[in-house]
Amino acid sequence: MSNTKKGKLGEDIAVKYLQKNGYKILERNYRYSKYGEIDIIAYKNFKIIAVEVKARTSLICGEPIEAVTKDKINKIHATLNYYLGHTKIPRISHQIDVISIVFNKDNPELNSINHLKNIEI
Repeated sequence: MSNTKKGKLGEDIAVKYLQKNGYKILERNYRYSKYGEIDIIAYKNFKIIAVEVKARTSLICGEPIEAVTKDKINKIHATLNYYLGHTKIPRISHQIDVISIVFNKDNPELNSINHLKNIEI
């Protein structure tokens, strides 16, 4: 599976997971050229959540969360601040979450999903 296909599938799984858990999806693949991209921007409990999705087909290279660096979190934070400043959404509490997915090739219904909330690296 290509990285692009794996990334899209991981984001689709993450969106379904978030919606099932009461999150409203506001944006997908929000880009700000100066800093980068946020995979998913969601809303729940009066909070805006920027979600970084990391997906892997195996753990040979480590857990997906290990691919989220301090630099990546800083770029997501800067992009989220830009988003909040350029939308009609009032300035409310916000955080960065990571959803880590390990695909089960034999049974896609058993994909491993780990939702880490309010990440600070």
